[in-house]
Amino acid sequence: MASDPNTPRVMDYDWEKALEQPSGAEEPGAAAAAPDAGQAAQERGKGNLDMLLDIPLEITAELGRAKMIINDLLQLGQGSVIELNKLAGEPLEILINQKLIARGEVVVVNEKFGIRLTDVISPLERIKQLT
Repeated sequence: MASDPNTPRVMDYDWEKALEQPSGAEEPGAAAAAPDAGQAAQERGKGNLDMLLDIPLEITAELGRAKMIINDLLQLGQGSVIELNKLAGEPLEILINQKLIARGEVVVVNEKFGIRLTDVISPLERIKQLT
């Protein structure tokens, strides 16, 4: 399968420039030349976005981590305490597909646990994590 040498690879793509541009503004003047074409492109983009909205993702709220040997693991029982690597009051991390996207704190709402997001990782930083 031959690839077109003029087509930019994903790693060569200018993500910072793409994130700064409003959606649908890939080429200046392209929509002005054909207003119906711009609207049609937005409709196609909406259909593509709808397809992406149904992709399942694994969301993890990580309070902390601990390493232990198997013997210690086998000794655990009801009431056992596992010491985590984070201090009390430190924010927990919210991961999507094992990638950090935010930090937050535990809250109780109507007798259920929840997470209040205190720091959301910028889109540019999230993209940098992928490489």
